[in-house]
Amino acid sequence: MADLDVVGIGNALVDVLSRESDAFLTAQRLTKGAMQLVDEGRAAELYAAMGPAMEVSGGSAANTIVGVASFGGRAHYVGKVRDDQLGEVFRHDLAAVGVGYSTAPATTGPSTGRCLIVVTPDAQRTLTTYLGASVHLGPADVDRALIERAGILYLEGYLFDPPEAQRAFRTAADMAHAAGRKVALTLSDPFCVDRHRAAFRELVERHVDILFANEVEIRSLYEAADFDAALQQARRHCAVAALTRSELGSVVAAGDEIHAIDAHPVAQVVDTTGAGDLYAAGFMVGLSRGLDLATCGRLGSLAAAEVISHVGARPQTPLVELARGLP
Repeated sequence: MADLDVVGIGNALVDVLSRESDAFLTAQRLTKGAMQLVDEGRAAELYAAMGPAMEVSGGSAANTIVGVASFGGRAHYVGKVRDDQLGEVFRHDLAAVGVGYSTAPATTGPSTGRCLIVVTPDAQRTLTTYLGASVHLGPADVDRALIERAGILYLEGYLFDPPEAQRAFRTAADMAHAAGRKVALTLSDPFCVDRHRAAFRELVERHVDILFANEVEIRSLYEAADFDAALQQARRHCAVAALTRSELGSVVAAGDEIHAIDAHPVAQVVDTTGAGDLYAAGFMVGLSRGLDLATCGRLGSLAAAEVISHVGARPQTPLVELARGLP
């Protein structure tokens, strides 16, 4: 029997969030709303140009796992940091919110990775990521006993760039399925999908039970003309597809079963960082508790609404408290 709800595998990064103008994006040659990979030198240059910032352990899958814990779920995270100051910050932050973390830190090589997040006045977030030590996660870091303990294995698409990480994904997915567990994947970013479209399709068709993506990502995956065409493709290739559409809510499909989920009301959108991450958290918590797909979608929308109402990708109000008021 699973004693963990979700184990997540992803890039272990420290998030650095700063509010900036559109002119800042132009001056720094950044594409609004996208994620760009950079080397350590460019990361240092951009960090120096940013204004006052908030720093917290992050990475897409880590945000999701923290969301699971905020719902009262049992969660563990797998990701690589260096044995440096930022690596220790990352480890401490996860422990402080009740998330298990036992991946051995690297003792040589690149420093702990970081994600520089610029939030513009329209609440859009633009990411510049130095992956650092996180890219050295490989099959040797996948603990079979840990994977077998979780009802759902959650894989982060951002980690798909290094070949070793791709092998780690497939190794972990095989372990999960051999133990009768479910495998979930988030596509993470359309540019990431563009780089690895064929490999992502193979992963979805052969290894993934639950697929998370936004409208741009799913259309990119299937090179579809519109959302409906992409939805039809996703329905054929995985058991459950949970596809988010910003203010239009989300669509959850499982075979012939389709649910359109309204976006949860929010007084003001402040920062969209982490919206998809927290949607996945709510959805998987619902699945782990045996709830129907429509309710899983509503839990996802609830979590996404909470996180976009403030700066930062972590819940400020315990999601378990908010969920008590969900019809």
